[in-house]
Amino acid sequence: MDPTLHNALVAFGQLLLGSLFVYGGINHFFIAPKIIPALVARGVPLPHLTLYAGSIFQAGCGACLMLGVAVAPAALGLVVFTVAASVMLVNFWDLPHGEPPEMLKGVFASNAAIIGGLLIAAAQAM
Repeated sequence: MDPTLHNALVAFGQLLLGSLFVYGGINHFFIAPKIIPALVARGVPLPHLTLYAGSIFQAGCGACLMLGVAVAPAALGLVVFTVAASVMLVNFWDLPHGEPPEMLKGVFASNAAIIGGLLIAAAQAM
């Protein structure tokens, strides 16, 4: 593959992947009143601090991906973040069968695919 095309595809992929996390991290500050009760219901300790610290981490690592700065550590940090968020908030296995667990299965599957993309980004940057 042409190195220029390869580099452009990697940069565009990092831009798209990073923007997902920047948007999500910033958006959490606007929808915190909807998220914090879910964190409380799931037994997350210090829900306000967890939400705000996680959102800053998420947006910061996403910005690193977008800018091509410290890509491997940022991507691996987002892998840990996504796994933790999935276990805390997308735990369809703890809910009775029905529509919400089915929807959460789709979200969980999407998160698994995002983790795959993050692992590829980290490996590409190493």
